Amino acid sequence: MNTESLPEKLILASSSKYRRKLLQRFGIPFGCQSPEIDETVLPGESPAELVARLATRKAKVVSKKKPRAIVIGSDQIAVFNGRIIGKPGNYEAALEQLAGFSGQVVEFLTTVSVQSHQIQFSEQHTDSTKVRFRTLQRDEIERYLQKEKPFDCAGAFKAESLGIALFDSIISEDPTALVGLPLIRTAAMLRRAGLKLP
Repeated sequence: MNTESLPEKLILASSSKYRRKLLQRFGIPFGCQSPEIDETVLPGESPAELVARLATRKAKVVSKKKPRAIVIGSDQIAVFNGRIIGKPGNYEAALEQLAGFSGQVVEFLTTVSVQSHQIQFSEQHTDSTKVRFRTLQRDEIERYLQKEKPFDCAGAFKAESLGIALFDSIISEDPTALVGLPLIRTAAMLRRAGLKLP
């Protein structure tokens, strides 16, 4: 497959600046298209089922519109005490989330799905990352939030920057999964789909 010509040969089904920045590491051209799907949790759906369904749905929606492209979809959710934790959206909600995470373990499930109508390719993988937070003092949380403003991030932190200082440990097969796109598995899928990566 010739991948040198058009960015439309590879499309990231996302408007996330974090995923876009991660995919740029591969050094190959790609386009971005927001899939605009309904992300409502289905009755009885587990967190793992939800994140896998949404990532695959994102990729398939864009793949139908761009059947000649290879499309990457990804989704991430945080799970704490069996509950799905969303993006905080504002300072107060972020403060509440991080205060609740103090000294605790939060699991982040990140699914990547690669789809292509033209070559009948369909694969997905879910990465589980467990983050153990330090015992956090309120003033530490407040300083962090004022400095980084991670209100559009699941879990109210940016692991790729100052947020890393909030943790005791991270257990994961792929450190990029926590940022929103597991690049190790993404690269493997893209190679199987015909793209040339090192």
